[in-house]
Amino acid sequence: MRIALVYSTRDPAGSGAARILAGMLGCSGPRAVDGRLVSLHDCGSTLLAGFSDDIIYLDYVDDYLGDWEAYVFLSRHSSASGRPTLSIHHTGNPCSEAPYGGKPRSLAVAYPRLAALLLREYRRAALEMGLLGEYQLTLEATHHGPTEPARPLVFIEIGSREEQWRDRRAQEAMAEAVYRALQASLPACTPVVGVGGTHYPETHTRLMLDKGYCYGHIFAKYTFDCIDEEIVRMAVERSADRIEGFIVLKAKSRVKKIVSRVAEELGLWVSRP
Repeated sequence: MRIALVYSTRDPAGSGAARILAGMLGCSGPRAVDGRLVSLHDCGSTLLAGFSDDIIYLDYVDDYLGDWEAYVFLSRHSSASGRPTLSIHHTGNPCSEAPYGGKPRSLAVAYPRLAALLLREYRRAALEMGLLGEYQLTLEATHHGPTEPARPLVFIEIGSREEQWRDRRAQEAMAEAVYRALQASLPACTPVVGVGGTHYPETHTRLMLDKGYCYGHIFAKYTFDCIDEEIVRMAVERSADRIEGFIVLKAKSRVKKIVSRVAEELGLWVSRP
């Protein structure tokens, strides 16, 4: 796959993993393009693009990087809980606010098979490095920007505080997961949209790791008041892989009815494990 790797130079987690990847991939550079794209490495079949802006605000990334099949964003994850996490997620703002980049009520293009590949490689690397007793490996629900790039994108993150962002072992696990994903083929799996669960949805994570599903967008239960047919339909349409169905966890009756109507309209199935 032709995948470009994106990070922010102000982010210790993404920058740390990028430095490791530059060595693993034999990249040249870096060179500055302008005040935004300040650290560009040519890595043969891929590139490492370091921007001065925080990557949640990179709705303009297409203008700089050209024709790639997808982007993988190397990033830190912030949480008030401080939970140490190794996570994968897609980006978007299901609700009418966009406090952390992107546009309101807009979803980025998801790539379920790429997300599944990255999560599985992240698990393998973290297991080999002995990190899984310390860090939680998890999907995250769809949140924050950017939302507007034309190409699919997946975030791979280290959370949730400075101590974890600068943890060399976690950076190495991220770099190893991305490096292996670049060498691998996309997995055979069933692309779905997830509805319900917490921000760190354990059931969706387990189904992606072990049951052959691959997730595009996931709507956590805290977004249920925002959910309508438009945003559910957008989650199906904004995917590089053809979505086959919905996996719905415990949800309000109103949300279940919305999902059922959209599924019937689009010829998709609904599962409630």
